[in-house]
Amino acid sequence: MASARALAAQVAANPFLSAGGAGLLFLTSLVLLITLTGDPKAGVPLVRLSLAPAAAKGGALPGWREGLAPEPTGEAPLVTDVIDLSTGALPGDLAPVSGQAVITLPGGGMSAAADPALSVGVNSPLAPAPIAGLFQPGPGGGLLPIVGANGLTPAQAYARPFTADGRPRVALIVSGLGLNAANTRRAIEELPPEITLSFYPYAEGLQAWIDMARANGHEVLLEVPMEPPDYPANDPGPYTLLSTGSASEITKQLDWVLSRATGYFGLTNYQGGRFMAQPAAMTTFASQLKQRGLGFIDDGKGARRGMGPPRASADRIVDEDMSAASTGQQLAALEDMARSGGQALGSGLCFPVTIDVAKTWARTLGQRGFQLAPASALMKR
Repeated sequence: MASARALAAQVAANPFLSAGGAGLLFLTSLVLLITLTGDPKAGVPLVRLSLAPAAAKGGALPGWREGLAPEPTGEAPLVTDVIDLSTGALPGDLAPVSGQAVITLPGGGMSAAADPALSVGVNSPLAPAPIAGLFQPGPGGGLLPIVGANGLTPAQAYARPFTADGRPRVALIVSGLGLNAANTRRAIEELPPEITLSFYPYAEGLQAWIDMARANGHEVLLEVPMEPPDYPANDPGPYTLLSTGSASEITKQLDWVLSRATGYFGLTNYQGGRFMAQPAAMTTFASQLKQRGLGFIDDGKGARRGMGPPRASADRIVDEDMSAASTGQQLAALEDMARSGGQALGSGLCFPVTIDVAKTWARTLGQRGFQLAPASALMKR
């Protein structure tokens, strides 16, 4: 016992040992406290309020409404009772709930809108790709689209569902996605899901971008590099379809592009003025698309050229001048075409100005008497 007291006295006299011992004691106490309470915040001051008064008064405590920030115009009334959303009935003498809810998201997107043209929101994702029975092994470990055993085609399965409501239809394709991450993300997250998105085949992380687009409700096109008039000075890349290529060469190049990703309902051209003017080359291209059950939508360079697969041509490029004023005028011109012809299809690149103008334009399209449609809904079969 005496030796223990002497040892304790020596430890107490040594400042380093005494400080270390105090620290060890504190840590031991803390661990013990957490173990016993199961709460890592044990010991933090807590304020507990009884809910008995609220329960006794049905939740209508004096001053509860005054303690809330003012609600913006158009918000639902503040009530403490339960609202039956199936009937829209509110307690007391309040007016019943009716109409459609509009939820504004960061950046201006909407999950639902009073306009039927935007009735499907970002919370309505398209089916994840690939869909069973619609693919086969392709070059480099990728997947190639095929027609299902039951006749279902990728053009049908991967297109965004659409029901016409009798109004003139206007569609817009935003292309060149996958090269600039910021612009690609903005197009996917901020544009209405009815707007079709088109992806550059050489983009890094292409499948991830397509998956994200479909998760946000957008149908997807894949861009195919095609020979332009000034080739080879202007070279779209190593897998460009050449107008002078043989059928086997065109098929081989096309298979590489198709195997880059899955989940697209069709193809669109990346350049290609010379390729699409060559009948033999286009015959091979069309045969491959028909065999694989894909659609084709060109940017206007292939207009009035018939093909076997479901197809469409853009009526105009909306952002050639890359200014907000010009883009707005081109979109208004699309509306005029739809008003006279029943439908119109526009195409643009994923420039920031294009995204900004298209987002604002689409919000009020229905108020002007038009229905925003995915591009697949305008294809002729």
